[in-house]
Amino acid sequence: MAVTAAMVKELRDRTGAGMMECKKALVESGGDMEAAVESMRKAGLAKADKKASRVAAEGKVVLATSGDGAQAVMVEVNSETDFVAKDTHFNAFATAVAENALANKPNDVQQLMNSDLGDATVEEARQTLIAKIGENIQVRRLIRRETDNRLGAYVHGGKIGVLVEVVGGDDELAHDVALHIAAMNPEFVSQDDVPADIIAREKDILVAQAESSGKPAEIIEKMVTGRLRKHLAGITLLGQPFVKDGDVTVGKLLKAKDATVKGFDRLVVGEGIEKKQENFAEEVMQQVSGS
Repeated sequence: MAVTAAMVKELRDRTGAGMMECKKALVESGGDMEAAVESMRKAGLAKADKKASRVAAEGKVVLATSGDGAQAVMVEVNSETDFVAKDTHFNAFATAVAENALANKPNDVQQLMNSDLGDATVEEARQTLIAKIGENIQVRRLIRRETDNRLGAYVHGGKIGVLVEVVGGDDELAHDVALHIAAMNPEFVSQDDVPADIIAREKDILVAQAESSGKPAEIIEKMVTGRLRKHLAGITLLGQPFVKDGDVTVGKLLKAKDATVKGFDRLVVGEGIEKKQENFAEEVMQQVSGS
């Protein structure tokens, strides 16, 4: 597979390494981006893996909760531009869709789109909105939680939404934990939830990094153990320092309140969607060459 300048740039953005190191890693991996990132981390060349740090789609995450707090829904509705995401018609539609999802309890987005929204279905209302606004509008994701436990909910600027199920504690604690998840983006609740293959892969990377130091085997083992513990704390909710008080972890905060977290969901607008990058200079040159 040919290594392109765009691939080199992506790897550089993700790792913070130099262009020549990025190109070499891509050539050696046959153009496999993930393999190149992993090899650079093992070699100590990668400063940070910023995978999925750039998302392209605009829109908003909308939250709807029941009066008793036992049910909550988050819906992601996308638009092409942030300007439209602030439009009153777009926001009215997004809010109506979330409230519809809360009331009718659809199993998925397709069922939601087929449900009634006033005199039309959600899909028909979406098409009407597209005709009015002039941009493509999509209802992309739907998450619903219903529980006898406590639900914490938080939406940050319409761009990040969180639902967290807390056993015990109080409403303030549930809200604070949801806020923390929005800010710190943990991947798992606890270390027990981290899949074995992820732990094994991270350990391999840490071993490769430590062995390059030339230190004795027993020192390397201690280095790897400590660094792995730190890494796992960083990707788990319970291991992270609490966003409002860095002197305590979320785990200790919950323990002090005699509470536990059963699970959480986090939505980020446009997460995982690549937006086409327009190169107008290149487009003009192509048109000139073709004329």
